Amino acid sequence: MKFTVFSSDGTSSREQDFADMPTFEGDKGLQAVKEVIVAINANNRQGTHSTKTRGEVRGGGKKPWRQKGTGRARAGSIRSPLWVGGGVVFGPKPRDYSKKINAKVKALAFSRALFDRVSAGEIAVIESFVAAPVKTKVMNKVVTLIAPKGKVLLVDAPFTAEAARASRNLGRVSLQEAAKLNTKDLAQYAKIIVSTKALEAIIARVNGGTN
Repeated sequence: MKFTVFSSDGTSSREQDFADMPTFEGDKGLQAVKEVIVAINANNRQGTHSTKTRGEVRGGGKKPWRQKGTGRARAGSIRSPLWVGGGVVFGPKPRDYSKKINAKVKALAFSRALFDRVSAGEIAVIESFVAAPVKTKVMNKVVTLIAPKGKVLLVDAPFTAEAARASRNLGRVSLQEAAKLNTKDLAQYAKIIVSTKALEAIIARVNGGTN
């Protein structure tokens, strides 16, 4: 499968074939992609939201006024859900949102997402993220030459401290290690730029079945 490979400064490019890339026909794996992304989002939820029922709100033990004779509606507690400051009916409670995904499904989803982005020409390869001098201004110039607009994901294996420092202040740029790249990462960015070393690691992951 062919990739556009850019020089470290982003000024020149060439087409290069990389072997052992996954290929798909039809819609195989698309459902797996959806399931894995839903699971990733669910697993990122903390589930710490909590509200109090009328039995948990402090106060309200005394009946506000007598049952009859006042002309007002009957009331047994100022912590009724109908009152301001009262309890919440069927409100959220802490819970676990996590979803389990079979390892084979995760592997299939990762391979399919990778195939789709490569087929669409949305993954570019750069020789390395070490254009001299390694500064934010220089890194921004390199990224802009390859991806003029949209959110961009840079992938290396791993990033050098200098490259990470030069890239972290770019608002539309995110960083990810090749070993931690997941299906959601592949799906949510307008452009993905990977180093040749990272691409080799990703291809090894796909063929080794570790995702």
